[in-house]
Amino acid sequence: MKKLQMVDLKSQYEKIKTEVDASIQEVLDTNTYINGPLVHQFQADLEKYLGVKHVIPCANGTDALQIAMMGLDLKPGDEVITADFTFAATVEVIALLQLTPVLVDVDMDTMNISIEGIKKAITSKTKAIVPVHLFGRAANMDAIMEIANEHNLYVIEDNAQAIGANYTNSKGEKTKVGAIGHVAATSFFPSKNLGCYGDGGAIFTNDDALAHTLRGIVNHGMYERYHHDVVGVNSRLDSIQAGVLKSKLPHLDAYNAARRLAAKKYNEALSVHPSLIVPQFDWNGDDHVFHQYVVRLTNGKRDALLTHLQSKQIPCAIYYPIPLHKQKAYADARYNESDFPITNQLCEEVFALPMHTELDDEQIKFITDAVLEFII
Repeated sequence: MKKLQMVDLKSQYEKIKTEVDASIQEVLDTNTYINGPLVHQFQADLEKYLGVKHVIPCANGTDALQIAMMGLDLKPGDEVITADFTFAATVEVIALLQLTPVLVDVDMDTMNISIEGIKKAITSKTKAIVPVHLFGRAANMDAIMEIANEHNLYVIEDNAQAIGANYTNSKGEKTKVGAIGHVAATSFFPSKNLGCYGDGGAIFTNDDALAHTLRGIVNHGMYERYHHDVVGVNSRLDSIQAGVLKSKLPHLDAYNAARRLAAKKYNEALSVHPSLIVPQFDWNGDDHVFHQYVVRLTNGKRDALLTHLQSKQIPCAIYYPIPLHKQKAYADARYNESDFPITNQLCEEVFALPMHTELDDEQIKFITDAVLEFII
C-alpha cells in the first residue's frame, strides 16, 4: 500500500508532469515572472470555467478576501457577519480592516453558516455577509442572497475550499460557487482542490466597476505606472504559479469527482456505527467537492481515536479545534456561549481523514478498518 498522506500532491503531479513542466519552462524561457502571458491565460480560462465576468488573480487567499472587502469601500466599524466555525483567515481580514466581525453559529448537518443566525445578527451597522463554503460544500446561497437583498447587504463568498462546486438554486439552475454573491475570494494553496505549488489566490465578480477597482488595489492602486488612484497593496499571482494552475484547471472536474467517489466509499464503510456521523450529500450531485472529509464522533472518544489512528501512521486532523469566538484575538464581550451551541459541539466531535485525488480502495479500506476497529 502507498504511504498514506492527508494530501498526495506528488502522485497527482506525476500524472500531469509533462503539462506542468512545460508551463514552468515557458516562464523560464520568456523571463515573464510577474504578470506574464500565463497569468492572463489562466485568468481567462478560469473566467470561462466559472461563468464569471471577472477573475482578478492575487498572491493568496487571505489577500483575496481582504482586497474584496477593500474594493467594497467598507468603513471602520461596519459590521460583517460570518461563521464562527471556520479558519481564522475569514475573520482576520475583517479585523485588519478595522471592521467589526459578527460571528454566528452554523448548521449541524452542513456545518455552513446558519441562516437563522444571520437573520438574528443583522443590525443597522451590518454591511456584509461572508458565507464560507466549508470543507467544499456550497452554503445556502438562495437564502443568503434573499437576506442580503432585503437588507441591502453585500455578499462576499469565501470560496477557498469549494472551487468547482455547483450550487443549484430554487429554480433548478446550476451556478458555480463564487459566481453568486457580489464578490468572491479563493485560495490556490497547494492542498486546495485547485492548488498551485506555492501561494496564490483570486477574486471573482460580475460587477464591472468593482472589478476595475480590484485590479487597481492588487497592484499598489495603479492603473497606469506611478499613478496611484486608489489605496492598494502588492498582491500578484506570479507567472510560474499561474502556469501550474492553467495546467491543472482542465483536470479540476475530474479531481472533484474523484474526491466525491472517495467520500462515498468512506461513507459506505463508516455509516455502520451510530456514533459516527458522516457527511450527507447527493451521490449524483455536485454541490460538495470534499476539500476535506470531516466526520463527527459523538461518543466522547474523538481524541483517543485520533491517537489510535496516528499509532497506525494514518494522518488525521481536527478542523477546527477552537471556535473563533474563543480565540484570544477575536474574543468579544458581545458573545455568549449560548449563541454557539452547534459550533462548540462540532469542535468537540469533528475529525478529518485523508482526502485527495489519489486515494485508492486499499487505502480507504485500511483507514476505515482502523476507525471501526477502535469504535467497535
